[in-house]
Amino acid sequence: MNAIVFTSYTHDEMVAGIHALAAAMEAEGWRPALLVGVGRGGLAPGVYLSHRMNLPLVSIDHSTRIAPFGAELITVLAERTRAGEQLLFVEDINDSGKTIGEIRAALAAEGAIDTNIRFAVLIDNALSAQRVDYRARTIDRSLHKDWFIFPWEAMAPREKLAEEAMEVPERLA
Repeated sequence: MNAIVFTSYTHDEMVAGIHALAAAMEAEGWRPALLVGVGRGGLAPGVYLSHRMNLPLVSIDHSTRIAPFGAELITVLAERTRAGEQLLFVEDINDSGKTIGEIRAALAAEGAIDTNIRFAVLIDNALSAQRVDYRARTIDRSLHKDWFIFPWEAMAPREKLAEEAMEVPERLA
């Protein structure tokens, strides 16, 4: 396998991406009642989008896999969709689709109303197993193998970034 190519996704790109996500929702007249930032990667974009759209934000812990944090909130969020509220889950990237798929499955298991749930990402892999509703940029992993370093990841050691990149090596092969 070739060396991993790390590509910075700059703060300016992120801000432009947040504006693009908000504009897409505004253009179609869709406005969620609540934003859900998916930990870790979706937390910073979620905060920015919350300010841009003047919407409340909660965070769901997904990256640590400490069940009570995420599971309890999933139950509450599913109840809210059954009450008619629309929710927007925010992530940095939809790459393999694993995280988004797990969240969708957990919500469905709690009886969430799928039509009241949408997902927004800064970068969407067209080959992902999951589809999202809003994206600022689309990539094709069969052509674009770079590993994106978002502003909130810039402090991480390269070794840790490489380890995360290799969790699904076929993305980069």
